[in-house]
Amino acid sequence: MVVILVGTFMVFLWWFATGHAMKDAQLNRADGSYSIAVVLGAKVNGTTPSLALRYRLESALSYAESHPDVTLVLSGGQGEDEGISEAQAMVNFLSAQGFPESRMIVEDRSTSTYENLVNTKKLIPQGVTGITLITSDYHLARAGYLAEKAGYEWDGIPAKTPKVVEAKVRFRERLALLKTWVVGK
Repeated sequence: MVVILVGTFMVFLWWFATGHAMKDAQLNRADGSYSIAVVLGAKVNGTTPSLALRYRLESALSYAESHPDVTLVLSGGQGEDEGISEAQAMVNFLSAQGFPESRMIVEDRSTSTYENLVNTKKLIPQGVTGITLITSDYHLARAGYLAEKAGYEWDGIPAKTPKVVEAKVRFRERLALLKTWVVGK
């Protein structure tokens, strides 16, 4: 009985802590203070951004249009089932919207959020200590934690999550957040 109670308490604690972190991270809203905004990649279907990636790109476009001094780092490699890299899909989408390539930096090697941030550091001007993260709302807490591990201060723009996958990705993100807190990446 004690084992069941302790187990139940641990599950409740995990659920509460990760939910609180996910909600709290969305309050750290970007205001244009940082000149670099990193758009974190998501699934590409062939050469077309998934709905989740499109929502991130729409948020990035809106933010960058409101803050003309911001440069977007488009960060994401190519998975085995993707026709092009996530970064290239982002370039294509933003270019089709008339967004200037002179305000884009392409990081197309990363395969994880941590790699997105480490690889970005190699491409942006030295001395940049703060970045804006543009990613799905549920992902912002883990991305922010990893940004801090990579040496950045951060704020964020949370993009909406597609309703069709919301329950699945939020549950999976709670597991990933716990793993990140424990392992560090």
